[in-house]
Amino acid sequence: MSKRPLILVTNDDGITAPGIRTLISVMNTIGDVVVVAPDSPQSATGHAITINSTLYVEKVTIDGNQPEYSCSGTPVDCVKLAVNEILDRRPDICVSGINHGSNSSINVIYSGTMSAAVEAGIEGIPAIGFSLLDYNWDANFEHCKTFIETITKQVLENGLPNGVVLNVNLPNLKKEDIKGIKVCRQAKANWEEEFDKRTNPMGRDYYWLTGKFVNMDEGEDTDEWALENGYVSVVPVQFDLTAYHAIQNLNTWKL
Repeated sequence: MSKRPLILVTNDDGITAPGIRTLISVMNTIGDVVVVAPDSPQSATGHAITINSTLYVEKVTIDGNQPEYSCSGTPVDCVKLAVNEILDRRPDICVSGINHGSNSSINVIYSGTMSAAVEAGIEGIPAIGFSLLDYNWDANFEHCKTFIETITKQVLENGLPNGVVLNVNLPNLKKEDIKGIKVCRQAKANWEEEFDKRTNPMGRDYYWLTGKFVNMDEGEDTDEWALENGYVSVVPVQFDLTAYHAIQNLNTWKL
């Protein structure tokens, strides 16, 4: 590329989270960075947007010299504001993360990290969501840097198919124990959910969502298999939700 690319960085764990600070440091070696991220954690917000309350954006200084903006809204709000209000030109790429915790398999549906990437994709911007399989706030992200740099540079060089963004998950292993990068499909899995019902001192019932993740997919071409076997998983995600294979069948109905 003849000039340094403009890189939009966002996340769902909040602008001060260690994951995004690591991602910013990597992106600064690749291009010119602008950060627009939530002012507080927004995990599992999915593709939510703010329509019934006001949005606030504040320019902040946290570390480094890159422009940074803290937003009161969701990760998707951050991307929309960046593209329409903050940036003076369209970014060459949007990277979201590094998420504290997995966004593999069905988790992609709930993920604020991936929804920010999907929103960028809807805007026609190549986008990647990065996640580390460690929910600890003080997780060590150092081993992620090389893989993130490699994947980001490949997207900048080669582009992505229309309507596709990348969901990248990194195993919580030492760098020397990671076997490489695998392009995968999303595993068929879900959450078996339970609600922990409690009663507050005023006698009102409340609930905590709990559950366990169940992988029903025995394929060796899935993100879950890759992660369990020491690989970084890369899943191309499309945001056209049309079930094309069902159209012919539905057209046989007496509608």
